[in-house]
Amino acid sequence: MSAPSRPPRDAWAQLRQLTPARIALGRVGTSLPTDAHLEFQLAHAQARDAVHLAFDPAPLQAALERRGRSSILLQSAAADRHQYLQRPDLGRRLAEDAAAQLRGLTAVHGSGHDVAVVIADGLSALAVHRHAARMFEQIDALASQEGWSLAPVVLVAQGRVAIGDEVGELLAARAVIVLIGERPGLSSPDSLGLYLTYMPRVGLTDAARNCISNIRAEGLSYAEATHKLGYLLREAFRRKLSGVQLKDEAEQPALVAGPADAAPHTFLLPD
Repeated sequence: MSAPSRPPRDAWAQLRQLTPARIALGRVGTSLPTDAHLEFQLAHAQARDAVHLAFDPAPLQAALERRGRSSILLQSAAADRHQYLQRPDLGRRLAEDAAAQLRGLTAVHGSGHDVAVVIADGLSALAVHRHAARMFEQIDALASQEGWSLAPVVLVAQGRVAIGDEVGELLAARAVIVLIGERPGLSSPDSLGLYLTYMPRVGLTDAARNCISNIRAEGLSYAEATHKLGYLLREAFRRKLSGVQLKDEAEQPALVAGPADAAPHTFLLPD
């Protein structure tokens, strides 16, 4: 009697330990194993929860205050989450009273700063809760190092990326940085995005913006994101442009792993 045949060893199984991507899931007959199916359902639920999680600005405002940075909380033209998801255009503009508040802020703190920083909940308030304060610390330190003046930080509920154009224009900033929660993926419900625009003004398109994406422990570290941002901002000020005409040609920094700012976990990088 011959020995029963065994299924061939899955060469992808080892790679599954090195990436959060949904690979090497295996199969039972023609279906996914139960564990993989349940993990998928959990990831999908976490992504949905991240989209609908309410923005809590209080801890972020407290963190900014500890750094000696003033902030203001504004609302986009989207009245609530339902309208925000149904009407993307409303998330790109400030509510009328919010715009008036911002004009009042410039009367107190002045305008014409080098950089305005906008922090918006976007499609994942979870990402903002987890990463925005730490990322702003890096931006604040970079600005001090380069001698760039920062406007008061603007927090926006129900905001989308383009809302930075209106904020930057009202503050008369040379550049605006938008930190925003990215659309959750099935393995990344807390991914923070950073968007840079030189001479922001209402009506610009995505072609005028530079994006640094997937800022989180399992993606791009705070230090790496700041390194890229520093290069892009210096070049934006020197060349007076941003977006598709400005490429990220920064040299790759040495990766420094640590509990607060972990290096990315990916099999594409050498050990």
